[in-house]
Amino acid sequence: MLRLGILGLGEGRSTISASLSSRKFKLIQICDANKKLCEERALEFDFKNWTTNYEDMLTSDKIDMIAIYTPDHLHFEHIKLALEHGKHVVCTKPFIDDLTQANELLELAKKSRKKIFVGQSSRFFEPAKRQKKDFDEGLIGELITIESHYHADHRWFLEKGWSLKQSFKWLYGGLSHPVDFVRWYMPDIEEVMGYGMLSSNGLKAGLKNQDTMHFIFKAKDGRIARVSGAYTGPTQPANRDSGMSCILRGTEGASQADYHELRYSVTTKTGEEKIITWGDSTLKHYFRFEGQSHHAGEYQNYLDYFADSINNNFTAYPDLKEGIGTVALLQAMDKSLETGLPVKVDEILKANHITRESIGL
Repeated sequence: MLRLGILGLGEGRSTISASLSSRKFKLIQICDANKKLCEERALEFDFKNWTTNYEDMLTSDKIDMIAIYTPDHLHFEHIKLALEHGKHVVCTKPFIDDLTQANELLELAKKSRKKIFVGQSSRFFEPAKRQKKDFDEGLIGELITIESHYHADHRWFLEKGWSLKQSFKWLYGGLSHPVDFVRWYMPDIEEVMGYGMLSSNGLKAGLKNQDTMHFIFKAKDGRIARVSGAYTGPTQPANRDSGMSCILRGTEGASQADYHELRYSVTTKTGEEKIITWGDSTLKHYFRFEGQSHHAGEYQNYLDYFADSINNNFTAYPDLKEGIGTVALLQAMDKSLETGLPVKVDEILKANHITRESIGL
């Protein structure tokens, strides 16, 4: 059983629930710079061992792994310190916000011989898991193209003061989910072209960057994919249009995985058409808090998977290299929005002195 410490108790709330429910982890300590939040989580989960000092977890010989859920700009430093102290690492997406730091992490991970896993939780939701299984078994033939979106009425989110800062971009906080779906099936994206706009709702609220975006990706083998995001306007009823979907179109069939709905549809190579939903027990596994907030079930799924990778010595994906590749693609998308031109991912890698070989491309 792996011994876990959790850093960042906002999003880390899900990981507390996941680790306390898992047979593969023992939660040792939780940490946040906000003392009040530590006290709230201690009361909520009846778990008393908390600290406001990250150093306490780093130096503890009772902790094997640290799960990091801090703001994006702190990820590099927190990952680096964990590796330097001999801990395995789980870090929420997006992985790091400065690619000039990537080579240092690659070298440190190699030197420490510790594993790093990027918490792209959407891969571990039941419909997405079923879609990947069906695809791997050849139910839709060879992949032709992917369409993925994340559309949500997140105007409530703009009440958080930091969301209105120049540094906040829905490109990274939101589109990283559908972008990860694309890279899961089509990892070698060569070029991206996109357009974005700041909606009147976003402008009125004080948002500084685009809240509505559409992108086209081109892979090295010529296949294409589409990703879109819209975050500050009303959405369709969930029965009609899920907030997040991944659609695979193959040579012999097609499939669609939806989120938050536990809904998956597929047309197989035999012509069979199926719509699959899951019941209350599965719903309760994934959504344990008020409404459908947080991602406890997905986090438990990926924590258990990462534990298996450590115990059985295989690579859990997305790993460090894949996480860096996704950030490079996101930065290429960002540059395309700025320039209005197609951007090659290799340009981003070269500018940050990252070789394709070093990240497995």
